[in-house]
Amino acid sequence: MTDVLRVPSADRAGARLALAAPAVLIGAIVPLALLALWWATTSLGLVPPHRLPPPRAVLDAGLQLAGDGALWLHVGISAQRVVLGFTIGAAAGLALGALVGLSRAANRLLGPTVGAFRAVPSLAWVPLLVLSLGITEDSKVALIAIGSLFPVFTTVAGALRHVDPHLVEAGRAFGLRGIRLLRAVQLPAAVPSVVSGLRLALAQAWLFLVAAELIASSMGLGFLLIDSQNNGRVDRILLAIVLLAVLGKATDALIGIAERWLLRRWL
Repeated sequence: MTDVLRVPSADRAGARLALAAPAVLIGAIVPLALLALWWATTSLGLVPPHRLPPPRAVLDAGLQLAGDGALWLHVGISAQRVVLGFTIGAAAGLALGALVGLSRAANRLLGPTVGAFRAVPSLAWVPLLVLSLGITEDSKVALIAIGSLFPVFTTVAGALRHVDPHLVEAGRAFGLRGIRLLRAVQLPAAVPSVVSGLRLALAQAWLFLVAAELIASSMGLGFLLIDSQNNGRVDRILLAIVLLAVLGKATDALIGIAERWLLRRWL
């Protein structure tokens, strides 16, 4: 009986993999085409190597750093900073966005101020963070958290503010109020917008990472970019850019998995 019950589950998993495989292959077309164009450009000598090294040189630079152990240290420290900053910023954005989205008074009180702070460029926060928190990990994580907060706040506040009022009234008719109404009606209705905000915030976190690692950092992918620029190592600059792109896409895919789980649970 147990084996009979397991077959449909296995079939469903196989079907999902079969559907995902073509999507992965289609998504790989453009990166592979760009890689081929890069290889052809450098092989034909259209761009001098000191401006655009061939893919093999970038791979060799990565293998050299990996052999020294420095590459994994750069990646690990940057990922740790992004995870911490994103978690703090997203949590604050969710709380603040829910408050502003559900309360007209809070929207009138806090909305203009948060909107003004949202317009401040990322690098403008650096001197203040250095003076207040010092040249420490706290200042770097704080900058990433600031970058992650505003996309989540904006999308969550807007989504909760525009939840279908008929759904809210139906929930109240069933006796739902406060947290129960938010959990059963308003939050499920806002899930797609919330996830979009989290994805934007995660992209912002990786963007702010480079700015954060300008704060007298000695490790991380942002530091690798700046150090490679100072030393004229274009191969390592391209390596850092590729790693940032791969890590950004990988973490975005994790949020995509969480989105599908939330949609199956609440929608």
